[in-house]
Amino acid sequence: MANFEKEVKNNIFGFGGKNVDYAKYFVGESYLKSLVGEADIDVNVGNVSFEPGCRNNWHIHHNGYQILLVTDGEFRRSYWHLDTFWGFGGIEHTIPEHGYFFHGEETRADSATVSGKIHYVENHPDVQAFSYLKELIKDDDDVTARQSIPAPAQLYVELFRDEHNKKITNEFYPDHKELVADISKAYRELILDLYNHGCRDIKLDDCTWGVIVDDDFWNVFSEDGKYTRDGLQDLYLELNNGALVDLPEDLRITTHICRGNYHSTWASKGGYEPVAAHVFAKENVDAFYLEFDDERSGGFEPLRFVPKGKEVVLGIITSKKPELEDKEELKQRIKEAAKYVDLENLALSTQCGFASTEEGNKLTEEDQEAKIKLVIETAKEVWK
Repeated sequence: MANFEKEVKNNIFGFGGKNVDYAKYFVGESYLKSLVGEADIDVNVGNVSFEPGCRNNWHIHHNGYQILLVTDGEFRRSYWHLDTFWGFGGIEHTIPEHGYFFHGEETRADSATVSGKIHYVENHPDVQAFSYLKELIKDDDDVTARQSIPAPAQLYVELFRDEHNKKITNEFYPDHKELVADISKAYRELILDLYNHGCRDIKLDDCTWGVIVDDDFWNVFSEDGKYTRDGLQDLYLELNNGALVDLPEDLRITTHICRGNYHSTWASKGGYEPVAAHVFAKENVDAFYLEFDDERSGGFEPLRFVPKGKEVVLGIITSKKPELEDKEELKQRIKEAAKYVDLENLALSTQCGFASTEEGNKLTEEDQEAKIKLVIETAKEVWK
C-alpha cells in the first residue's frame, strides 16, 4: 500500500480500520471498511485493502453465500489529470461541491487543492505506472512506451477552479509568479525522473487551450477579469515551456489539445484560430495531437501557424461514438489538412482516448477495436 497509500486511503468506498476480526484469514496487515450499515440487511459487504506483502488465506462460507471481487492492484489512474496532481507534494485530494460540467452531464466531484508549497516527490505514481508499462514491453524492441501526463497549465487551472480552491491557493501563493515557477519546476523534475526510468516519449494532455478557444467559456478562467484571452495564453505558455527547458535531446515531447472527453460528452467548442499563434507557433513540443472530429473543432486553417517540420496528428476519427467514419471522407480531410502542413508531417489518430476517466466512453471493446482498425487501414493507404 505504501506506493499508492494516498490513492488507497481515499478510494471511493473508504479505507476502514485494521481488519482485527478477520485477521486469522490473512498473513500481514489488512484493513476492512464495511459498506452496509443498516441492521435489517443481512448481507455483509466490505472493502478490504492490503498492505504490500499481505495475502488472504482463501476460505469457504459453508453456511452462506459469498461474492468475492478482487482487483490486481494495477488500476493506477481514475482521471487523466487529477491522479498526477495528487502525486505532487503540496497538493491534496479534495471533494468539491460539484464535478466538472459537461454538456448534458456532470462528472464525479474530485479536485486537487494546494496544501503547501508545490514540489516534486520521488516515486511519483506516474513513474511507477511507466515502470510497470516498460516491464510489459521489455521484450518488444519495436514498441516505444509513452507516458501521458496532464500539462502544467492544467494544474494551474485546477487550483483556480472554484472559490474554495482560489482562496486556498492565494493563501499559500500570494505571489502567483512563485506558483508558476513551482509548478513548472515540479513538472520538469517529474519529466526528468520519467526519463531516468527509461521514458523517451512523453505526451502533455492539455484542455486549457481547448477551453480558451470557446468564445462563450474562456473568461471562466480569467480569474475574475485579471487575465485577457491573450494574457491567459502567455501564462499557459510560461507554465508549459517552463517545464520543458534543458531536457535531453532524445526525449520526445508532444501535446494533445482536448475540448473535454467524459462519458462521450464534451465541455467546450471552437476552432483553434484564437490560440494558434501562441500554442502552435511557440509551445516547445515536437508534435500536436489535435481534435478535428466534428464541427465543434473548426477547420484546418489554423495549422498554418505550425512551424515547418513539426508533426500534426489529425484526430478526425471520433472516440465518442461507435459509428465508423467513411474512409474516403477521411482521406479527403487529410488532403485538406495537407494544404497547411506537409503530408509527410501529418499523421492520423482518434480525436481523444476511449477513456479519459474510469467511466470511459460509450463504446464497446469491439467498437474501439473497429476504430483503431480504421485508423491503421486509412493511414497505410494514405502514407504508402
